[in-house]
Amino acid sequence: MKAIGFPSSLPISNPASLADINLPWPEPTGRDLLVRIEAVSVNPVDTKMRMRPQAEPGWKVLGWDAAGVVEAVGPEATLFAPGDTVFYAGALGRAGTNAEVHLVDERIVGRKPASLGFAEAAALPLTAITAWETLFDRLDIRKAVPGAANALLIVGGAGGVGSIATQLARKLTGLTVITTASRPETAEWSRGLGAHHVIDHSKPLSAEIERLGIEQPAFVFSTTNTDQHLAEIAKLIAPQGRFALIDDPASLDVSPFKVKSVSTHWEFMFTRSMFGTADIAEQGALLNEVSRLVDAGTLKTTLAEVFGTISAKNLRRAHAVIESGRARGKIVLAGWPTSGES
Repeated sequence: MKAIGFPSSLPISNPASLADINLPWPEPTGRDLLVRIEAVSVNPVDTKMRMRPQAEPGWKVLGWDAAGVVEAVGPEATLFAPGDTVFYAGALGRAGTNAEVHLVDERIVGRKPASLGFAEAAALPLTAITAWETLFDRLDIRKAVPGAANALLIVGGAGGVGSIATQLARKLTGLTVITTASRPETAEWSRGLGAHHVIDHSKPLSAEIERLGIEQPAFVFSTTNTDQHLAEIAKLIAPQGRFALIDDPASLDVSPFKVKSVSTHWEFMFTRSMFGTADIAEQGALLNEVSRLVDAGTLKTTLAEVFGTISAKNLRRAHAVIESGRARGKIVLAGWPTSGES
């Protein structure tokens, strides 16, 4: 099968950092689905895993977000059949979705929204799961904080996770949704997804919130550069507020939260699949609900740009944009190159 792999951790500027390769065709066992991949999207986890030192030699295949068609099912699979169109975010520790076909546990797979094409659907799974689990499982945003403004601040509102979190909070709750952006195009993107207010994260966040005339928000969700904003978040969040993050600061000193009794939550969407938790099937159910909301017109895809077919050249370009920290929405690759096409 066609795939895109990397032999060792190299800077993305090196043409050998990602290469077009051929690998053996896998066979589904247990509750696995064998999915023919039609589109993939690129996330920060892809770039982080590419640069992580590799314990074993040989080709590694990255990629988690995907949309495609079920080709075959394992003997214990009961939720899907060949021909079903699906979307999902995969699991760490298994070969990735940057391949012609891919094995995935059916319990973390959802039915692709009928109203979306494969490219539009591939933009959603990882960020939708991350945003949903953060907002509803970790922050519990449907439970008010006494005395606090019924408001949610999303740091990094125009990124992949911020883009879907904005929609979920705006469409499914009565919260005032505040996001951050520092460029006109990202601020416009965030407003288009439903943010009531967009503030500038290149300025002190507490002053930006005060400028809005809003009392201290009950909830803060930091998607990026948490270490740069933590002191300001401690100032602006309400007493007994709830704070969540998803990025990887080198250190995280939450001692300023003590006097306000602020709870801190770290979201990692691979936890259920990594540990085979008793509620692992919740991710499949979550994706099915996202699919329903998309088809109902409540949510929309966060696809920003298609970088062409699924090839090493196009994937290197996508990784470079992600690493620049200037991505807006999601970058997707769709379809496979024809003979002679790069």
